[in-house]
Amino acid sequence: MDLSLSPSAPTLGEVFIANRAQLQRVAQKIVRTADLADEVLQDAYLKLADGASVRDVRKPLGYCCQVVRNVAVDYHRHHSVEASYRTYCEDVELVSPPSSSEAPDRVLGGRQALVAIDRVLEALPPRTRLAFELNRLGGLTQREIATRLGCSATLVNFMIKDADAALESCRYLVQGN
Repeated sequence: MDLSLSPSAPTLGEVFIANRAQLQRVAQKIVRTADLADEVLQDAYLKLADGASVRDVRKPLGYCCQVVRNVAVDYHRHHSVEASYRTYCEDVELVSPPSSSEAPDRVLGGRQALVAIDRVLEALPPRTRLAFELNRLGGLTQREIATRLGCSATLVNFMIKDADAALESCRYLVQGN
């Protein structure tokens, strides 16, 4: 039966209201919560009410379901992206205020120190830098580094000492923070 062609055919708004419970279930399957499903239904109804006079719809219930589905998917995507950027805290009272060690000038000083250290490490020969990073950051022993680089443990020891000597120029930056 084609409801849109008969003079007494219900409007999309009337079909939407008459089938609200079914449409809510459709929305809730996608957005997972009743509150968001209610928001989806409200937005979907407004979309239908705004565009109802323009469209000639043969299956109004199917059309309403599709509009609800599309709006629900948009909500789900939007809230998924938002959730990836948001962090939650169980009890705001338990969150400690920033300490003096997190003061902006200390953070800036720490960043400046890291930039200086990175510059010094960039100036080192690649094998020396790698040996230093494997030892200090990777936790490998000098013997393990020697095996990996295909050289003697004594050479690795000298490379690490060279890196330490080069980084000595940055020590004042780190101690100042």
